[in-house]
Amino acid sequence: MRIEELDYELPPELIAQTPVEPRDASRLLVFTRSSGAVTDHRFADLPDLLAPGDVLVRNDTKVIPARTHFRRVSGGRLEVLLLEPAAAGAPAADGELWEVLVRGRPRVGEVLSFERAGGGGGFAADEGGREGGDWRLLVEERLGDGRWLVRSPSPGSVLGHLEAVGETPLPPYIKRPLEQGERYQTVYARAVGSAAAPTAGLHFTPELDAGLARRGVAVEALTLHVGLGTFQTLTADAVETQKLHSEPYAVDTRTWQRVARAKSAGRRVIAVGTTMTRLLETLARDPVLEGRTDLFITPGFRFDLVDGLLTNFHLPRTSLLALVMAFCGVEETRRLYGHAIEGRYRFYSFGDAMLAL
Repeated sequence: MRIEELDYELPPELIAQTPVEPRDASRLLVFTRSSGAVTDHRFADLPDLLAPGDVLVRNDTKVIPARTHFRRVSGGRLEVLLLEPAAAGAPAADGELWEVLVRGRPRVGEVLSFERAGGGGGFAADEGGREGGDWRLLVEERLGDGRWLVRSPSPGSVLGHLEAVGETPLPPYIKRPLEQGERYQTVYARAVGSAAAPTAGLHFTPELDAGLARRGVAVEALTLHVGLGTFQTLTADAVETQKLHSEPYAVDTRTWQRVARAKSAGRRVIAVGTTMTRLLETLARDPVLEGRTDLFITPGFRFDLVDGLLTNFHLPRTSLLALVMAFCGVEETRRLYGHAIEGRYRFYSFGDAMLAL
């Protein structure tokens, strides 16, 4: 596949800047692959669109307030997105080691000092004066693609600092501030560790979950922490030659057994989101229940576990769009996206959704 095949034209006004209320009032495009039928619905209709015995599998990761601002000794400001603790680890006395994405270019050995986003200077602290106060990062290594390895020698945990002073890491195409940070979390978020939300899950509500239960649709949750591997832009001319950064996952044994038994019994397994699709197909090939996946799903991929895909509309030149094309077909995806654009669907993180069965 050529990278140009992942391009499409989107009117800027269709990029959703705010989420709809209530969550399940968003629109839902439904594509039935066997017939090619395309129909328009509301997300609240989901229970009626599924069959008793279907299994929805969602990603219960929770987004950390990972966006921060630091000042260099020279006075320049950097935006730092905390991605995840480094696999190498570090002695507690030396501070935690983290992989970060930096907008700007620090130097190895440089010490960065936290600064509030407004640029007013000084350090921020929580009410108890514990974490988020005199927070500094030591730049240890350049990893490439805007990624760096940093150490946090300041007292307190990195997650504690982020909870005190970090910001919700909204994508750059969202220009409006988010009034409620929880709207960039799913209502079932549990396992802290993502730098971006699994956005297909943002449409669910407790009332919708109750409707799914009445319909006889099982809902399961696995955990894959969303990081650079999900939202990086593809750059290779031949898409299949691109390497994705790996992302960590953890799966409860009994939950996985229920999903596997359902598949063996002929029940449909429907992945909520591209992240969950990657995880389920990773497990289908090698059921190791804790680890990392760098699975890159492109057209021609054989789906062994996923029978349905529930997902938002994605940016051009991303692995997410390549995955949708792998599941729906390249030309079919173009037709679906054309239908959505013509119908004035809302796109991207806070936009509407699509269900392919």
